[in-house]
Amino acid sequence: MNGSDKLENLKIAEKKASHLFQLIEKNRILQPGNSEKETSGLIYELAKSEFGVSKYWHKKIVRTGKNTILSYDYEPEDLLIQEDDILWVDLGPVFENMEADFGRTYVLGNDPEKLRIRSCVENAWSRCRDYYFSKESITGKELFDFAKKIASENGYLFGSEIAGHIIDEFPHKKNHSISKINYICEENSLNLKETFEGKERFWILEIHFVNEEKKFGSFFEQLLLEPKSV
Repeated sequence: MNGSDKLENLKIAEKKASHLFQLIEKNRILQPGNSEKETSGLIYELAKSEFGVSKYWHKKIVRTGKNTILSYDYEPEDLLIQEDDILWVDLGPVFENMEADFGRTYVLGNDPEKLRIRSCVENAWSRCRDYYFSKESITGKELFDFAKKIASENGYLFGSEIAGHIIDEFPHKKNHSISKINYICEENSLNLKETFEGKERFWILEIHFVNEEKKFGSFFEQLLLEPKSV
């Protein structure tokens, strides 16, 4: 599959993932009183019934309350969703052998600080996307540092050691080397827009902010595309 065809298939997978998240909201799955694991199970069943998805390229994540400050690698205690809570969902469904990676934050209630951090994360994602496409060449370190700078400007901590990674046909983790050059991170000094190991690379951009008191965080993630190509 050439790069152009692969990108089109990644866009299709992205649209399906977006539709899945719309159905999560429509079916009112994110409810107080349910645990994170229970909620993840409900999402799994929804994805299977609506899209035939049973394969995920990474673990299914539902984080609520204090767990929203924790990045991907953690395995925290299973919390119950509370009234007036904040939570985020991060899924990596595989649609017809193409990987998607999609993450969104939800605020149950009208807490202004939780609403603000969600808005700031979404705006930061758009700013990072625009910054990426404004450059002829940009390293992983440069884009990561820009994301951290936006977090600081808004009074937040950046909640992860990465701001994204490559995405591809399943399983990309076997088809590409496990190396920092395939992440948007401090250690990646290579141009994100160049091929590596003879492979064109397509990127997921992810933004994770945490409030300074480390009480809650917010997350937003999707395929890094120019606005006109979405």
